[in-house]
Amino acid sequence: MNRGRSNNRPVIFTDYGPEPFVVNIDTITRQNPNFRTALWTGEHLQLTLMNIPVGGEIGLEMHPDTDQFLRIEEGFGLVRMGTARENLNLQRNVQEGFAVFVPAGTWHNLLNIGNRPIKLYSIYAPPNHHYGTIHQTKAIAEAAERNH
Repeated sequence: MNRGRSNNRPVIFTDYGPEPFVVNIDTITRQNPNFRTALWTGEHLQLTLMNIPVGGEIGLEMHPDTDQFLRIEEGFGLVRMGTARENLNLQRNVQEGFAVFVPAGTWHNLLNIGNRPIKLYSIYAPPNHHYGTIHQTKAIAEAAERNH
């Protein structure tokens, strides 16, 4: 069982939704060991934690009906977004403290171009992943997406 610490209380990396939940988001995001952890899934909103290794990426994707917010807590990356897979005309470097807003229907990717893992949290509205999703690696995440 993966445990973090928040406000001196142990936190288990699991999905706490849809029950009320309070956590130090900076601390838990930095401690997340998994590529993706759904930390809270409600009916209309979901928060996931991500850990993107050096040289890694989220992977080019598009959510047709879901807006997404990403907050970088640690690391350095390159965000690419656009209206089509072949038209990623918005490119920005991001680092700790940066927020990224991805409207529904926008193709996007985040690449780790730094020298340490990127730690971020992402908010989806409505939820994008199944309740309780935990993917230790990107390869596991991709296999799970192919099977759904």
